Amino acid sequence: MNGNCLTFVDANLIWLRSLQTAKGQFHCDECGICRVGGRENYFHCKKCGSCYATSLLDNHLCVENSMRHHCPICYEYLFDSLKETTVMKCGHTMHGECYYEMIKRDKFCCPICSKSIIDMSKTWKRIDEEIEATAMPEDYRHRKVWILCNDCNDTTEVYFHIIGQKCSHCESYNTRTIAPPVLPQ
Repeated sequence: MNGNCLTFVDANLIWLRSLQTAKGQFHCDECGICRVGGRENYFHCKKCGSCYATSLLDNHLCVENSMRHHCPICYEYLFDSLKETTVMKCGHTMHGECYYEMIKRDKFCCPICSKSIIDMSKTWKRIDEEIEATAMPEDYRHRKVWILCNDCNDTTEVYFHIIGQKCSHCESYNTRTIAPPVLPQ
């Protein structure tokens, strides 16, 4: 290499390093890729298999390799995405902007597992009041159905109501009716 090439290479390396510093670029050996945002702002979760913001340290539900799939909303691969990601209460991940767009559109369940992603207790209380104020027709008053609760995964037999079925275990209305269990003969 001649002196001009070396100077060109040196200048480009200095420019590249200044960009890395400005963006807070760092290499995570466990992820095997470079990330941006500053090493001091992230930690690597071995079980999840990815780097997360330090605010999630000891504050997230681990789901093995949760970042090694596509965002359930926009379908961009999450692991090497440059966009901010959000870890929901259930442990599933998605882009932050997709999460907030989903909330803005009144979608409060994980698109992967259907668990509630925000505190719904005020909504459940409002539904309790609405059910209390809504009389059921005589034909349905004593009808029971089996439900699966999306929040606690419990299956229960409850009284049917046109507005919704409440889980008797966790008191969530995030439920769906299912076929009665088949009992062994």
